[in-house]
Amino acid sequence: MFLFVLKALHIFFVVSWFAGLFYLPRIFVNLAMVAQESEAERARLLLMAEKLYRFMTPLGALALGLGLWLWLGYGFGGVWLHIKLLLVLLLVAYNFYCGLLLRRFQRGENQHTHFWYRVFNEAPTFILLAIILLVVLKRPF
Repeated sequence: MFLFVLKALHIFFVVSWFAGLFYLPRIFVNLAMVAQESEAERARLLLMAEKLYRFMTPLGALALGLGLWLWLGYGFGGVWLHIKLLLVLLLVAYNFYCGLLLRRFQRGENQHTHFWYRVFNEAPTFILLAIILLVVLKRPF
């Protein structure tokens, strides 16, 4: 029974983390489109982005912690899991890169167009699909 509770909590925190991974880059799209003279709109979007980042990062840490507990405590294994772990590391890097991008926006040093952020926003979608396929099929593609 305890294993099922751990799995359920892991899934809950993964879903919550992904909500942030999907939405924060969308805020970046809007920030990249804000006109220079729209200081109030820029400030509002920056505040939203900062609050979301501060909320989603601990959710990701909880998802990772529970996933690690499941892996080490219950001994799941196989090639599929190693590939999944690599994809999870990519998501962690993506999360922290979002934090770097946020700090650049806060300093007024954005280097990308709204189109770049639209493409960047799609990365976690494809990684999530790959992870789901790995977990369900228990083998590489």
